[in-house]
Amino acid sequence: MSKPALNCDLGEGTNNEAQIMPLINSCSIACGGHAGDPQSMMRAIVLAKENNVFIGAHPSYPDRDNFGRVPMEMEDKQFILSIQQQLNTFDLLLQKHHMELHHIKAHGALYNEVVNDSNAALRYLKAIELYKTRCCLYVPFGSIIATLAKEHGFRIKYEAFGDRSYRDDLSLMSRAEPGAVIEDEQQVYQQIYAIVTGGCVLSWKGNKVNIKADTFCIHSDTANAVSILKFLQEQFQKNDFG
Repeated sequence: MSKPALNCDLGEGTNNEAQIMPLINSCSIACGGHAGDPQSMMRAIVLAKENNVFIGAHPSYPDRDNFGRVPMEMEDKQFILSIQQQLNTFDLLLQKHHMELHHIKAHGALYNEVVNDSNAALRYLKAIELYKTRCCLYVPFGSIIATLAKEHGFRIKYEAFGDRSYRDDLSLMSRAEPGAVIEDEQQVYQQIYAIVTGGCVLSWKGNKVNIKADTFCIHSDTANAVSILKFLQEQFQKNDFG
């Protein structure tokens, strides 16, 4: 079995992209909703190209004040236009550098909403329909968005989180709760190892919950993201995932 694939959300103002890129397989770049502008997108695209990292778009609610982590009330037309504008801006920059769009991954509150809300998921899929044949979607295992995306002809990859704690229903603990963000390198590794080798994750209540993942996210704004990624790559080299 090949070592686990790692991804990271980038272009969000953390300024650690150059350190992170050599340590990951794919990245999701903020494209102007919660963070990012053409300059930051361009820098991240160039770094990804130099490091042979797959490039994804990371659209969100257009809410910089709350970093896209608070749900927004938006009319369907307004929402779809916002997502399409973000993706179009990003896509033009990719074309300039002759790079392919590998995936699309929703950010923050939007990511969490499409997991459990079929109306939100369908609206999101309508907004990104033009990209259906060009790339895959990063979505959580067992989610509504995963089911609906497949039904509507999208290709998907299951994403799990190495640096976040799960509830029994596979939703993520709120960042406001103690222990929601995992910063201990060994704990992050053990969570990924358990998912890869055993198909389960230990919830914050201590229960084993079935889960699948094709790629694992470490957030760039986790305090010690770079050291976590370095530790993971070291462990992946040492340990057998067969």
